[in-house]
Amino acid sequence: MVELWGGLECTVNRIDDCFFDQASRGNRRTEPLDFTPFSRLGIKAIRLPVLWETTAARPEHLEVVDTHMAALQRLGMRPIVGLVHHGSGPAGTDLLDADFATGLAEHAAVVARRYPHVHDWTPVNEPLTTARFSCLYGHWYPHRHDEAALWLALLNQIDATRLAMRSIRAVNPQARLIQTDDLGEASSTPEMAKQRDFENHRRWLTWDLLAGLVVPGHPLWSRIAEHGHANQLQKIAYDPCPADVIGINHYLCSNRYLTHRCDLHPDIVPASDGVPCTNLDAVRTVESTIDLAGLLRQAWHRYGTTLAVTECHNGSTRDEQMRWFYQGWRAASAVASEGIPVEAVTAWSLLGAFDWNSLLTRDDGHYEPGVFDVRSTPPRPTAMAGLLQALAHGADPPLSEIVEAAGWWQRPERMLPSYAASTPAPPLAGRPILIIGATGTLARAIAGQCQVRGLAHLMTDRNLLTLTDPVSVAAALDRFAPWAIINCAGLVDIDRAERDPRLCRQVNAIGPQTLARAATERGIRLVHISSDQVFDGRAGAPYHERDRTRAVNAYGRAKAESERRVRLACPDALIVRTAAFFSPHDPHNFAVHALDTLARGQPFPAAADQIVSPTYVPDLVTTLLDLLIDGENGIWHLASAGGMDWAEFAGALAEASGLQRRLVRRANGGALGQLAPRPADARLTSCRGLVMPALASAIERFSATYRPAASRTAPAN
Repeated sequence: MVELWGGLECTVNRIDDCFFDQASRGNRRTEPLDFTPFSRLGIKAIRLPVLWETTAARPEHLEVVDTHMAALQRLGMRPIVGLVHHGSGPAGTDLLDADFATGLAEHAAVVARRYPHVHDWTPVNEPLTTARFSCLYGHWYPHRHDEAALWLALLNQIDATRLAMRSIRAVNPQARLIQTDDLGEASSTPEMAKQRDFENHRRWLTWDLLAGLVVPGHPLWSRIAEHGHANQLQKIAYDPCPADVIGINHYLCSNRYLTHRCDLHPDIVPASDGVPCTNLDAVRTVESTIDLAGLLRQAWHRYGTTLAVTECHNGSTRDEQMRWFYQGWRAASAVASEGIPVEAVTAWSLLGAFDWNSLLTRDDGHYEPGVFDVRSTPPRPTAMAGLLQALAHGADPPLSEIVEAAGWWQRPERMLPSYAASTPAPPLAGRPILIIGATGTLARAIAGQCQVRGLAHLMTDRNLLTLTDPVSVAAALDRFAPWAIINCAGLVDIDRAERDPRLCRQVNAIGPQTLARAATERGIRLVHISSDQVFDGRAGAPYHERDRTRAVNAYGRAKAESERRVRLACPDALIVRTAAFFSPHDPHNFAVHALDTLARGQPFPAAADQIVSPTYVPDLVTTLLDLLIDGENGIWHLASAGGMDWAEFAGALAEASGLQRRLVRRANGGALGQLAPRPADARLTSCRGLVMPALASAIERFSATYRPAASRTAPAN
């Protein structure tokens, strides 16, 4: 059976004189890791970083590694030690330095002597990919853009791997080289056939070089030798160090499509891989490309060596993460069943990753969760954890209606407009998510996100489900058989609720209890939406989930009562407290109203006596669906991280949109016609995990998306 391995995203790359350390971002450098949760999943081996850059800067880091090694031995998990991961060595060396290889070999010797029991090693992760990103595309240090530098950086990393393994095998003669790299295949327009063929030869170079195959007659021997590297090629070929395991790192962007039609893609900088062309994700341009099973078979036929999928990860929403890994596992298992030795599939980014959306070129705080989410303490297991555990133990996957559905890379909407076919998207199949409250902003946004994510769903209005009628609720649940319910229905007008508290209580508290009982009886997951209005606003600090509720208006009292009733009727319900919505996709919200008014050059009055956490609906919906799929329950606070009063919010929106902030008029809520009292400071935070992006980021993204028709170009002031 194929083994389950795990990996810790551990890149230490360099941008100019600044080192970017993934592990320090995830609080994994100074404190020893708890590997017990990984062991419980059935993980047999961990790709463990003992990086050259880190130990050179902080030799005491090896004491943390000592703790990690002891924990892995105790838990029966094998370490696969990595020494450089997309790096260029400590300050004073780089990929083009003649001493890079000997320097890494010295580090390898120190590590091997300290941990002589370690059997599996990856001295340099993805040598070809790192050389391309550093010396051809210039993303990482030493920021070069020429082919000669590409070949030198690659050959130096191959030499470093050879010398490092020599040092390691002097301590442990049986040590294995598990050599990783990307193996994506290129396709192209006919005009780019020569470049396509070159790149398809180049993708094998890491393993070809180590195996001593790059000699005269190899498709790329002459091209590399012409750049002055013939002697280094010969030296490598005379003393090869073949990989014991070919490690394929598998990502959605691995397969590429080359087109000469740069004019069709004016926003994309033409690639510098030898000739001008536009280098695109094949998944967005080509109807069918080689899959993981095909890549594994290619590698086996080329090398006849044990294979492993050494990274399998999709930085996306939870459902798409699960689909990607599940399909990778099934592909590897299918190839193994043919008699091809596929040793493992590796769940990469066990603890998530930072800033890969910018290829690690800037620190903007972007985090994508992995199998665990480090924004909670301790790291919170996501739905990926349950999937891995099932696969490792040969069980059926949980949430099969999600996991076995087509990923976005298999649906027609994946294609760029220039490459899209006219084939309509098939209807989404499987048990649906039932979204109650079809006319509301949040319900419509959730339905739209479900469509994008390939999640079967159904919206209900009062004709299909009347929340206050138990018979109607039961009939709808039996008819539609959902696996989950998201209740977005209710009376949301705070002032109307103050005028009619009886109706508010019936709709916002009694109705949700009826729904919760019916969901519990049928084993259906439930999400109930609550509000920041359950608090009185007198704490003087943001409220978290454990704070006592004490509402000051009828709406808040009904919401607080609904929380109690729902939890009694459905203990596993997920209750989401959130705050004032804003979205570029709905005309009925404060932010849109503010910008439309300011764009006409008219004053805009806003309450200055009420501090809130305005919540960006796209972020809320993405996070809510992820938590639902994760099986989270209890109360979660989901609001854009931060807070300001309504007038400050309007001013921040104005500045971000290039409108005149001075037109915002500060006022009291009562002067604006508000009937119901509001809490003075209802900011929300979370003690369960800060899983929502910052408010400043939300305002920036909103303003970049929404442009009022009468928008002026007057500068902000």
